[in-house]
Amino acid sequence: MARRSANIEMMVRAVMKAARGLVRDFGEVEQLQVSRKGPGDFVSNADRRAEKILKDELKRARPEFGFLMEESGEEVGSQPQNRWIVDPLDGTTNFLHGLPHFAISVALEQFGEITAAVIFDPLRDELFWADKGSGAYINDRRLRVSARTSLDQALVGCGLPVQDWKGREKGFTAQMNAMADRVAGLRRLGTASLDLAWIAAGRQDAFWEYGLQPWDIAAGILILRESGGRIGKLDGDEDLLSEGTIVAASSALYDKVVEVLQAASG
Repeated sequence: MARRSANIEMMVRAVMKAARGLVRDFGEVEQLQVSRKGPGDFVSNADRRAEKILKDELKRARPEFGFLMEESGEEVGSQPQNRWIVDPLDGTTNFLHGLPHFAISVALEQFGEITAAVIFDPLRDELFWADKGSGAYINDRRLRVSARTSLDQALVGCGLPVQDWKGREKGFTAQMNAMADRVAGLRRLGTASLDLAWIAAGRQDAFWEYGLQPWDIAAGILILRESGGRIGKLDGDEDLLSEGTIVAASSALYDKVVEVLQAASG
């Protein structure tokens, strides 16, 4: 059995506790109170309850650490170099429509580097996790990206701008058309953390999306890298948590994916 660090064990306990409420709420999704944060962007009582559980559990274990959370924002701890980056419900729109594809994502950032990561899919009971330098795992099985080397065999995930002119301004339509001409299939699954985790597991070969937030991708960055994958910004900016287009893929396909997207972007 793969050995988990103390931080991972603590993160797993927190996400498991929060997941119980999400599964219960998913079964009664029509009863949830929902508010709108922006175009195609919603928050429910389920998000808020899960975030409170995660914050309470992580704060109890590491009271000196700070937080960056989707719903409640940033809280600087007494050790500002350490912070949790938390998405209590990645895939809210899927969740609210009864589509069974969503996850909890928690990352530990220390001195500007992700050192531990957990993504939990509660409906499939799949726990993706990684400690920096120790590999990535799904439950207790080691993860490896796929060995495909040709784009025409690749299954590629993407974001899809919804009610979002800015996303289209970034050239998504041209990128999508160019990619569709080159790959075996395109998918829009609606949960970025799982898109990254699924590349790590070899279920997808690549993924790109504009406009993701730090909590969408922080955990996935480490899990993907520890499985042998690559992740970067289409514009070359090295700050993965800043605004821009994220590109992720197996190491064998990363440069080919970037080349297609950049050519389509003009």
